[in-house]
Amino acid sequence: MSDFATRRRMMVDTQVRPSDVTEFPIIDAMLTVPREAFVPRDRIEAAYMSEHVPLGEDRVLLDPRVFAKMLDALNLTNGDLVLDIGTGLGYSAAVIARIAEAVVAVEDDADRATEAQSLLSEHHADNVVLHTGALTAGAAEHGPYDAILVEGGVEALPEGLTDQLKEGGRMAVIFMENQLGIVRVGHKVDGAMSWRFAFNATAPVLDGFEQAAEFAL
Repeated sequence: MSDFATRRRMMVDTQVRPSDVTEFPIIDAMLTVPREAFVPRDRIEAAYMSEHVPLGEDRVLLDPRVFAKMLDALNLTNGDLVLDIGTGLGYSAAVIARIAEAVVAVEDDADRATEAQSLLSEHHADNVVLHTGALTAGAAEHGPYDAILVEGGVEALPEGLTDQLKEGGRMAVIFMENQLGIVRVGHKVDGAMSWRFAFNATAPVLDGFEQAAEFAL
């Protein structure tokens, strides 16, 4: 059995801290939540590598550095209600659950959602509500949200998601333009989104978040 606790500390010390992520709640959560428990069994050795972990069907568990920097950019507090879009097997929700007041985690794959629910219960993430449904739809019935995190690439952001943000709320998104990716953080001001550049990162584009094909007549 590999010493995953040592790998977890190395992940934080060599990938997270050097990326200027110094917020104690993020560091503490990433040191505590066993990332290896939330990846497919055949990917367990890749759990702490500095790369996305494939979950199947073009879905990934975000690289630790990218995930940590997105959390840092969102500036979460322990009073926040957070919407986690594309939680996969629940790792992101388990981490955010240790930082925020509550998390609504959305997963569109029923099998993954069932496994995520079981893992979150096993690891005492009792302030997470798992919502099974289209990622593009979010989970309006539990909102509005203080913060939204999208766990994958986005070419076109469904408007319905920004509608689920509270006024003054914020959102972290990996916008993909061809092979280039940029993480932007949006703030909702007077009902409109104001976006700023955070850092460069890439991820596979989520199902339903593709740019609509433009047809030339």
